[in-house]
Amino acid sequence: MFKPILLQLQTVTNDLSAAAVQKTEVSLSILDLAFKGGWIMAVLAVFSVITVYIFVERYLTISKASVSDKNFMNNIREYIHAGRLDAAIALCRNTDTPNARMIEKGLARIGKPLNDINAAIENVGKLEVSKLEKGIAWLATMAGAAPMLGFLGTVLGMVQAFYDMSMAGNNIDIQMLSSGIYLAMITTVGGLVVGIIAFIFYNVIVSRIENVVYLLEARATEFMDVLHEPAR
Repeated sequence: MFKPILLQLQTVTNDLSAAAVQKTEVSLSILDLAFKGGWIMAVLAVFSVITVYIFVERYLTISKASVSDKNFMNNIREYIHAGRLDAAIALCRNTDTPNARMIEKGLARIGKPLNDINAAIENVGKLEVSKLEKGIAWLATMAGAAPMLGFLGTVLGMVQAFYDMSMAGNNIDIQMLSSGIYLAMITTVGGLVVGIIAFIFYNVIVSRIENVVYLLEARATEFMDVLHEPAR
């Protein structure tokens, strides 16, 4: 008589325990895990803020530099053939793009050998590309340093977990081991997330800079072709 009742009570108890465990697992949010990662997670949070800031700032700057007016070179050609170099230079200064600054340098050198003009344009182009590349080395640094920092946090956490186990003596249980390990692995996850995002951002910025370089080279070639055209 009592055996079925005891079995039912045991079943209910097991169900309640399973529900309690499930509730605890659900309530453990990503933010809670981040706080459990310690000071290394704080450093990774700083890394993520720097990564996003550099990406957004460089992306906007490069997008502005990528803007190309189709009529710009046509107007420059007309001014050069008309002998209105002052108007061409004024147009370049009002445009305020890497292309315009590069062409402005070439206009200022008109009258000198074409090789000198070409060299001056190339130097300005290199300076403009160098300005666009400002700060992207930090993205590469974050992409490499964040996973290593996360792994360092995991190693330190594992050392701490095994130290706690050694100090526990005969009171070691599986819960102590598992809790120490999952807390240690949090920093690795955080480091990988930050590193992957930084790596993607770096490649996006590099790709857009390459597009600007191609545009500068095309405009430089077009400008030199204008200088080689016979006067009207």
